[in-house]
Amino acid sequence: MRPYEIMIIIDPEVDDRQVATAMERFLAVIKNDKGTVDTVDVWGRRRLAYEIKKRSEGVYVVVSFTAEPATAKELDRQLGLSEQILRTKLVRPDAA
Repeated sequence: MRPYEIMIIIDPEVDDRQVATAMERFLAVIKNDKGTVDTVDVWGRRRLAYEIKKRSEGVYVVVSFTAEPATAKELDRQLGLSEQILRTKLVRPDAA
């Protein structure tokens, strides 16, 4: 098991109340593979540095979790397939 951190930018047209339920659906991938979700930090709506999919804003969410490498890769893949997700960035904080 390794620690990971993923930043997710969600489409701003998703209602703020739906962000938590959407995240729970994706984070179930980690929990089903015996990983742990340490923190879910919703930063809220922020202006993007440049437009992504013709959007100038996005809802930022940062998730810290511990999982196997295959689980982290699967989470990133599923997030990439969703039309609600504008962009993701998966990193290992302990990797130098």
